[in-house]
Amino acid sequence: MMGDIFCRRAVAAVLVAASLGLPGIAEAEPQHGIAMYGEPALPPDFDHLPYANPGAPTGGRLVMGETGSFDSLNPHILKGTVPWQLLFLAYESLMGRSWDEPFTLYGLLAESVETGPNREWVEFTLRPEAHFSDGSPVTIEDVMWSYETLGTEGHPRYRGTWSQIESMEQTGPRSIRFTFNTDDRELALIIGMRPIMKKAQWDGRDFASSGLDVVPVTSAPYVIESYEAGRYVTLKRDPDYWGRDLPFMKGQANLDEIRMEFFGDGTVQFEAFKAGELNAIRENNAEKWLTQYDFPAVQRGDVIKSEIGHGRPTGMTGFVMNTRRGAFADWRVRDAMMHAFNFEYINETMTGSRQPRITSYFSNSELGMSHGPAEGRVREMLEPFADDLLPGALDGYTVPEGDGTARNRSNIRAAIDRMEEAGWTVQEGVMKNAAGQPFSFEIVLAQGSGEEQSIIDIFVQALTRMGISPRVTVIDAAQYNERVNAFDFDMTFFRRGISLSPGNEQRLYWGSEAADNIGSRNLMGMKSEAADAMIETLLNATSQEDFIAASRALDRILTTGRYVIPIYQWNVSRIAHVKELKYPDHLPVYGDWTDWMPNAWWWQD
Repeated sequence: MMGDIFCRRAVAAVLVAASLGLPGIAEAEPQHGIAMYGEPALPPDFDHLPYANPGAPTGGRLVMGETGSFDSLNPHILKGTVPWQLLFLAYESLMGRSWDEPFTLYGLLAESVETGPNREWVEFTLRPEAHFSDGSPVTIEDVMWSYETLGTEGHPRYRGTWSQIESMEQTGPRSIRFTFNTDDRELALIIGMRPIMKKAQWDGRDFASSGLDVVPVTSAPYVIESYEAGRYVTLKRDPDYWGRDLPFMKGQANLDEIRMEFFGDGTVQFEAFKAGELNAIRENNAEKWLTQYDFPAVQRGDVIKSEIGHGRPTGMTGFVMNTRRGAFADWRVRDAMMHAFNFEYINETMTGSRQPRITSYFSNSELGMSHGPAEGRVREMLEPFADDLLPGALDGYTVPEGDGTARNRSNIRAAIDRMEEAGWTVQEGVMKNAAGQPFSFEIVLAQGSGEEQSIIDIFVQALTRMGISPRVTVIDAAQYNERVNAFDFDMTFFRRGISLSPGNEQRLYWGSEAADNIGSRNLMGMKSEAADAMIETLLNATSQEDFIAASRALDRILTTGRYVIPIYQWNVSRIAHVKELKYPDHLPVYGDWTDWMPNAWWWQD
């Protein structure tokens, strides 16, 4: 009924516009794809994505390991712990992303996309052949229900976009238009990436409270065949998948089975791989890659060690400090933690100093800050906020560097000086304030995070020499997610990937509004007018110069905020896999397995 009403309204609007000679819907031209800047790299008649092998055989299986557990199959809500791969493998969206371009989408469930002259609206037309795994067609009603449900009952990451939609209306039998209430050129792309679910499957069910009780019916190439809570999930390739002949999907979804096995910690997972229970594993530690991957299967050539490079920014990985808590509300205390963290010694201990440190959020790309004084357009953008910026944002900043020794004396001395500036001094061997209260905080980690725990052990030793004795709490995945979602921690492990086209997700990561939203990704709780302004400039930039300058300025604000103690970067993906698993010669710019390995790889005996 709702779709019929929207359709009648839209048709009437077109007729009125035509009768009055006004510009209307007919002015827009449907396109096969849409890029954040410029035009899509691939033409309308493209045959396949550059990194897909159109001649790849189908068959075989990929068995991956994960640490931790899971208690839900719904990746779209706040409740529960979900195998993260389901978000990418078990659902489809109107448009699909090419990982060989900074930010470009091509038609998937939608056969075309069109926008207003300033992207104030976007319209999609569904493919008539698109259907769910149960054979039922994907309809406009399913699309509209999915968007409204995600925007009102889904995970907080969906709600910000929903609030920027002025109207959602059906404009034809297979067409839907979204009109926005704000100037944001990226929204036209973001809208195209929302997962589409089958409305009828959720009749009479509580979407926001679902867990293992609903096995999703989706339009994706893979469907969940079996699972056991906390132990494994098996996905099977749907033999009746509707989109197998689409140019976008040609050479993708080649594997018959993808299975995720769950383990208590990384050591057990690695032993399972060596024993042949897994046939692919990603190794984050360069030292371990060099010294522990010489077992018999590697020596025989049955297991291949592949190193896959990428061209994206480092993002931020490290230990985040929660500024909502008194312990880390003062930037000088956060700076003290940065000095006390003995990265050079930790890096030597953990990786043999083989992995470079993350130096800023956008480092390893043209979007990253320089470490000298801000200049040119970057300085122009920052200067209106000069009074609120922390030291280093305008004048230049680098993350503290230790001397590489275990005791790291000069940096510990600098850390104690910073604590003193913030009102904390060492009294009878204990760091206390003027009222005699000891400085203490809690570091919360998830079970199975062995590498992070080892790093924290070294960090705690340094803090002990400063008279600080933090509590380290290690809890299971479900408890950990609950506490992090509720911001119930002082310090915890943190990882945020950043693309070559940062956009609306930046509001979720560090926007002021997200700081108070339970479940948001702004774990540090930062509220910065300067950062908010840079994000808005970045989102609405019409020139590449302003876009790059805004990202570099935002990088300065984030880095000098001293919110996260950065560790080493992963500028190469190290993947060990059985020799039967193959990947294309052409590697995408986002050449990382977390996004594309299961799709673009294939099995060949």
